[in-house]
Amino acid sequence: MLFDKNTRKFMQEALKEAQKAFFEDEVPIGAVVVYEGKIIGRGHNQTERLKDATAHAEMIAITAAENYLEKKFLNDCELYVTAEPCVMCSGAILLSRIKKIYFGTFEPKFGAVGSLYNLIEANKYNRDVEVYSRLLEEECKSLLQKYFERMRNGKNEI
Repeated sequence: MLFDKNTRKFMQEALKEAQKAFFEDEVPIGAVVVYEGKIIGRGHNQTERLKDATAHAEMIAITAAENYLEKKFLNDCELYVTAEPCVMCSGAILLSRIKKIYFGTFEPKFGAVGSLYNLIEANKYNRDVEVYSRLLEEECKSLLQKYFERMRNGKNEI
C-alpha cells in the first residue's frame, strides 16, 4: 500500500520516539497520536526506566493525547506506532476509541493486531478501527533487530 506524505511524516515521528527508547536501552518502539493533522501525544517504551510493565509507547502516547484533549475518548485520532500493538495496548486503543492505527512491523511473539491475535478487527467490540500495516516497515524492523542483536552481544553501540 502506498502512504501519503503526511502519513509517512507521522510514522517518522514515531520512529524518532523509538530511537529515544533505543538509546535508553529500552525495546525501541515509538508512538504518536495525531488529531486534526497535529501530534498531540508522544511515547516510547519506558518499561525499564519506570520499572513498569505497562509503560509501552502506545500507552504513554494515548495518555498524553487524552490529557491534551482533556477527555478519555480519542474518536477523531490516529495512532502511529513502529511495531504491532500487544494485547494490552490493543485494549487501550479500543477503550480510547482511536479511529485509525498505522504500524510499521508485525510482532510475531506478542502482536494482537494480526500476528498472534487480532483483537482490533475481531468484530467483537462496538468499535470500527481502521488498521494499516507495514508503514516504513524496514526502518521499524531494522531498529528492533539492531536492539536485540546488541542485547544478545552485550554491546551498547548502534
